[in-house]
Amino acid sequence: MTKSPTHPKTPFTPYEVFLVVILTILQFTIILDFMVISPLGAILIPALSITPQQFGWVVSAYAFSAGISGLLAAGFADRFDRKRMLLFFYTGFVVGTLFCGLAPNYHLLLAARTFTGIFGGVMSSISFAIVTDVFAMHMRGRVMGFLQMAFSSSQVLGLPIGLYVAEKLNWHAPFILIVLLAIPIGFVIFFKMRPVDTHLALRIDRNPFMHIFKTIATPRYLQGFAATILLATGGFMLMPFASTFSVGNLGIKVEELPLLYMATGVAAMIAGPVAGRISDQIGKFKMFFIGSMVVIPATLIQTNLGVTPLWLVMVITAILFSAITARIVGSSALITGVPAPEDRGAFMSLSSAFQQISGGIGSALAGLIVVEGPNGALKHYDTVGFIVVGATLVTVFMMYTIHRMVFYPKGAETELVKDVL
Repeated sequence: MTKSPTHPKTPFTPYEVFLVVILTILQFTIILDFMVISPLGAILIPALSITPQQFGWVVSAYAFSAGISGLLAAGFADRFDRKRMLLFFYTGFVVGTLFCGLAPNYHLLLAARTFTGIFGGVMSSISFAIVTDVFAMHMRGRVMGFLQMAFSSSQVLGLPIGLYVAEKLNWHAPFILIVLLAIPIGFVIFFKMRPVDTHLALRIDRNPFMHIFKTIATPRYLQGFAATILLATGGFMLMPFASTFSVGNLGIKVEELPLLYMATGVAAMIAGPVAGRISDQIGKFKMFFIGSMVVIPATLIQTNLGVTPLWLVMVITAILFSAITARIVGSSALITGVPAPEDRGAFMSLSSAFQQISGGIGSALAGLIVVEGPNGALKHYDTVGFIVVGATLVTVFMMYTIHRMVFYPKGAETELVKDVL
């Protein structure tokens, strides 16, 4: 039996702690801006008099524009100090979010989401490139676990507060709150974060478009891109209609949604650091495999429920989100080992672009499958669940090949089941 290389636990330095904290908070604002749209669906659809398909395009617009932006930014990602890149795109993200908060109708909201995606969609790739530059592989599981807390924290703190102010004021208010939170974060990064420019000494001077082509054409990188695409498709298919399904099919009241998101977010918040620590001990792929094996039954159960007590919905959803968190932590840390140092920025930007584009396709596809019935219930959401399960099974084998490529580049022979056990 072979195992992923392990190392004694290495403590973070004070600056590394600061870097993890500030990147986590930054990710919190980015993820909250993206995620708040989904639970607002139950409010936005009637408020703007739009269909589920139109709402699906509001979600997809961010993803598609983020994908295009990531493709264009990839050629330049390794040519500048990553701190400067971070501040440039974060500024654009704040402006775009402000536009969302001021949008008076569906078409301007769609345009604002497109603008926000151009800048916000690149942020995660820059953050991951910074993590890869600063932290060794045997520390990245813990780092990714903490960064994943941004996702969970947005559920525990952001979404309930966002939904509350949306109900008490209007659907514009959550976006204004995000802007007010993001501005001081930008100033902290500007004054306190050190430059991240060691990659500049490694860069081979080439045309930005040739850099993109070279990165895309590298067989080793293609495996990482393919896994990222399929990983994103499943998540984007389920999330946009989760709140609408909870209200229309499960019998959850709109005012109970904050409690549901808070409870499941707490579970995922705990799961992030725990999964990160364990992944550094047992291996990133094993963590991903365990999470996947829990996601499959939880997804099938969740998407086939009828009217269900709130407490049971909370338990099932908490299990599902905790397992998804474990998958993201394992896969994110593992994929950082794929690119060479001089290609990290380009690889991460392209990976983010493909993720956003495939996620947008997944969201739009779900919008075509899901139909709203006369009583407000969604039809065919179970079909989406079966598609997600199929994608999950395929990604297990795809991530295994990446695991072998990162840790055993010379192709040591072993069976998948032996590596898992």
